[in-house]
Amino acid sequence: MADSPGSTYEGPTTVLFVTGMSGAGRTSVANVLEDDGWYVSDNVPVSLISQLIDMVRSDEDGPNKIALVVRAGEAGFADEIARLRDQLEAGGARTSIVFVDASDDVLVRRFEQVRRRHPLQGNGTLSEGIAAERLRLAGVQAGAGTVIDTSNLSATRLRSIVASTFGSVGSTALSVAVQSFGFKYGLPIDCNLVADVRFLPNPYWIPELREHNGRDPEVRDYVLGQTDAPEFLDRYTDLVGIVARGYKREGKGYMTIGVGCTGGKHRSVAMSTELARRLSEIVDEDGSPLYSVQVTHRDLGRE
Repeated sequence: MADSPGSTYEGPTTVLFVTGMSGAGRTSVANVLEDDGWYVSDNVPVSLISQLIDMVRSDEDGPNKIALVVRAGEAGFADEIARLRDQLEAGGARTSIVFVDASDDVLVRRFEQVRRRHPLQGNGTLSEGIAAERLRLAGVQAGAGTVIDTSNLSATRLRSIVASTFGSVGSTALSVAVQSFGFKYGLPIDCNLVADVRFLPNPYWIPELREHNGRDPEVRDYVLGQTDAPEFLDRYTDLVGIVARGYKREGKGYMTIGVGCTGGKHRSVAMSTELARRLSEIVDEDGSPLYSVQVTHRDLGRE
């Protein structure tokens, strides 16, 4: 990749590379950034990025936040991105990478739903195209400052994560998603922390509670009234605080907490709801909330 002669990047210019797996949601991420005032350019050849940034910065009133959606090119793509970042940072710019990912199974389903070929599929299978792209992007992912797995994210949750991590407007609170789940249905793949509340007695074995769930007062009160439940919530809230401080130091704007019981109906629902309530009530020294909290129940209704 040729350097751009005479390139200068004066001022607090931030260049964010938006990359990742095809079908994972790069365009969705770019749309959120654009809504927040970033200058966004999609599908820019890596060889032209330097010239593009020169043109944008030649305007005295030009944007100082530039997001570039880049797709895996030829072999050596990761090295090209690394060289380009070095060049930009040597000129005074700040650079970062957000890598948008999803599981292979989810990517296959998404491509099949829209009936599109994978860009690296060639004459092979869809799975082969995904595997080739993942291999080509491995080096880029390793250098990413932020990795977002969209396998189980709603559009609303993805927007919240991007806005809280890269947005310039609004609350500085860490975005926290608390999700109840049932271990019998598998672990959520995008959790940063997982709490196992199967140590508590299971309301399923109490006939008058079996058909209710953890959002109902009778189940909630039963679960939260058990020995060790309050202490567990106290200590887990403290643990979240320790991790959250580290995330903020590292520039990570979101956290996903999984709270699991056997079926995801009683204990996990009650405990995740109470954990979310406690986190939402924690404030900073100036009275502003430390966390922007959402609670969801992945497996509620499956039993």
